[in-house]
Amino acid sequence: MAPAAVADPAAGTHPADRPLLRGTMQIGQEGHLWIGGCDTVELARRFGTPLFVYDEALIRTKAREFHAAFRETGCAYEIAFAAKAFCTVAMCQLAAEEGLALDVVSGGELLTALQAGVPASAIHLHGNNKSRVELEFAVSQGIGSIVVDNFDELELLSAVADAAGRTVDVLLRVSPGVEAHTHEYIATGQQDSKFGFDWENGQALEALYDLAQRRQLRCIGLHSHIGSQIFDGSGFVEAIRRVSRLYAEGVGLGLPLRVLNVGGGFGIRYTAADRPEPLRDTLHTVVRAVREAFDALGLPLPVIAIEPGRSLVGEAGTTLYTVGSRKRIPGVRNYVAVDGGMTDNPRLALYGAQYEAILANRALDEANGCWSVAGKCCESGDMVIWDAPLPDPQPGDVLAVFCTGAYNYSMASHYNRNPVPAVVFVRDGEAALVVERETWGDLLRQDRPLRRGSR
Repeated sequence: MAPAAVADPAAGTHPADRPLLRGTMQIGQEGHLWIGGCDTVELARRFGTPLFVYDEALIRTKAREFHAAFRETGCAYEIAFAAKAFCTVAMCQLAAEEGLALDVVSGGELLTALQAGVPASAIHLHGNNKSRVELEFAVSQGIGSIVVDNFDELELLSAVADAAGRTVDVLLRVSPGVEAHTHEYIATGQQDSKFGFDWENGQALEALYDLAQRRQLRCIGLHSHIGSQIFDGSGFVEAIRRVSRLYAEGVGLGLPLRVLNVGGGFGIRYTAADRPEPLRDTLHTVVRAVREAFDALGLPLPVIAIEPGRSLVGEAGTTLYTVGSRKRIPGVRNYVAVDGGMTDNPRLALYGAQYEAILANRALDEANGCWSVAGKCCESGDMVIWDAPLPDPQPGDVLAVFCTGAYNYSMASHYNRNPVPAVVFVRDGEAALVVERETWGDLLRQDRPLRRGSR
């Protein structure tokens, strides 16, 4: 049940020292963090830690914000959830319930979406190195479209489609030569990228000519994606200008183009220092840029497609950990270790991601020092947060790390043979276990002993 009354989370503390509360988060008078009407301390006791907790209502709210912003523009549109951000059966079900298509990047994600009951026609397959098996699976299921990434894939997909006796709808992925202002590891639209046909050197145009000759592949649109954690629409504008000119070339070749997919990458607030512009403003900028570009070219407005992932689920996810050991190095740093780390959140180690956290069982206690949150893996780089303001953490405290809904569960590993945590969705005071916690025994399921026959 929800807390009877909610205390002011900022009472007695400078606002800048308090992490942002999101969605349905509240702090009860007993000093516990509540999400979706559920006490996170009780969730940790019931399901164990580390634990991924998702605010279901917040995910649905975000999805509806995307729909509302597009409807205001009056354009035809499609929103596809980028499943790589967080792919489970329950999440795919939720996305479909909210009128979203699914963008998948592997056979495993495709199978998950199908298992969730997502219509095959609402699924799109991405990837820069799709295997023949993955392409055969996608074609056999009759998915909505395949986003072709390179010339080798054109040949392979043509052969697969021909063998299946099917015509396959495809989008051509274009690397538009536009650099997003984000970390180099999550920028994808620049010329030096493993993704897509290069716009600047003419590869993309060459690919359109190639597609015009292939009877098995029906090119219905162009796709570009400039990166992730993007805070304004300016990069999209330039990419749209470039790709729209290529679109006009495709129309001139007689290709049945009708979709312009501008990708995703819409940023979120991981910390109070992040300042993404309102989602509505970014989407209106995108639509305005498409209208202007296509009007100038004398082309009818296409279906405008986007692929949000992080912006749908990132802020809705919170990871709960149990505090273990501590280490104080006077004049240097204080460390507090938790029962997870880079095995459930590798993002700091990968590209310096930043997070905010509170003690979920002492959420009203004022921070009186900085503690660096360390994981339990045998790596010096296994850190979750550097220098988090916290009240003195004690063994057994529950630490809540915010904004871990995207690329955390999906990147979880078995390093040091640590099991993958459980996932719960919380809403209206109810907690639904949607992914069971792995056990040590689960880690051995695929292992086989070494057997040597006699010589």
